[in-house]
Amino acid sequence: MTSALFSPIRLADLELANRIVVSPMCQYSADDGVATDWHLNHLGMLANSGAGLVIAEMTDVERRGRISHGCLGLYSDDCETALTRVVAHCHRYGTAKIGVQLAHAGRKASAHPPWEGAQALRPGADPWQTIAPSAIPFGADWPVPLEMTAADIEQMREAFVTAAKRAVRIGFDAIELHGAHGYLLHSFVSPISNKRTDGYGGSLAARMRFPLEIARAVRAVVPKGTPLGARMTGSDWVEGGLTPDDAVTFAKALKAAGLDYVCISSGGITADTRPTAVANMNVQFAEKVKAEAGIATRTVGLIATPKQAETIVAEGKADMVALARAFLDDPHWGWHAAQSLGADVARPKQYQRAAPKLWPGAAFRDQ
Repeated sequence: MTSALFSPIRLADLELANRIVVSPMCQYSADDGVATDWHLNHLGMLANSGAGLVIAEMTDVERRGRISHGCLGLYSDDCETALTRVVAHCHRYGTAKIGVQLAHAGRKASAHPPWEGAQALRPGADPWQTIAPSAIPFGADWPVPLEMTAADIEQMREAFVTAAKRAVRIGFDAIELHGAHGYLLHSFVSPISNKRTDGYGGSLAARMRFPLEIARAVRAVVPKGTPLGARMTGSDWVEGGLTPDDAVTFAKALKAAGLDYVCISSGGITADTRPTAVANMNVQFAEKVKAEAGIATRTVGLIATPKQAETIVAEGKADMVALARAFLDDPHWGWHAAQSLGADVARPKQYQRAAPKLWPGAAFRDQ
């Protein structure tokens, strides 16, 4: 039986060997936005995970857009040089294509990494002023961000464009915009965080204006053959927030702006709202977007087993699946999924002796 999960897919001019994507995962291990040897090790490992595409972690377009002091950036020549080294390493030794997620944390910036509590930085921890569509804090214990002016909006649009140009020069195979999880672009679209009264607030069309301006501006500098996508929310999981119908509208607009795919996640718009943490928790939103917006669709969220992933793709609920912590738990998740589903997957020649055809022990791995 042919596996749907291990069938190829084409995004613009990029062909992926399978429908498995390693989701962006913040590592909080950069030095002023500059990738370190940790990123070389981390992404180099995932480049041989069996996934068709690996997306580097949320990569911020300016210093104040970082979640934490340790977040990755693409806002300086040093950032570009370091990531060029990492991507070249992954291309030379890995089997996966490599993408990047361009982002700005907005009012969720200036925070501690998860292992230090993930709360807002306090005086003495070198905090910085955050920005947002409206002067509304992320949560009760978070600082009030500055409401972005027209000049701020113009400057931010250029920051995304400049970072996209850097990403193209680096040689990333795919580029995506982060429009989910309560970060800057999502916070413009959501009525929970956007209370503006100018042309960037009010109706859904007005709230989408800024992210769509960025999408069109980035599309203009990313070669047509290079896939450009966006992570977006399927639901804010809060009364009065974004709904699955809004997700369809936004996905259609992103497609019209020239994007090649969307990745459906959810939640994160405020500190006290969380998605319902169940298996396949965003698949229902992805299925709706795929059916009604007519754009290649990826989904993410508590997808952990090969059977889960196979069913999602085989039943046409999404074109691709993204996994995060499952790959941290098992860096060769794609290899083992292929074995489980009777498929094959590319491996570096140095590891081919561990393939089931050459290693009888593979049959006993899970016993």
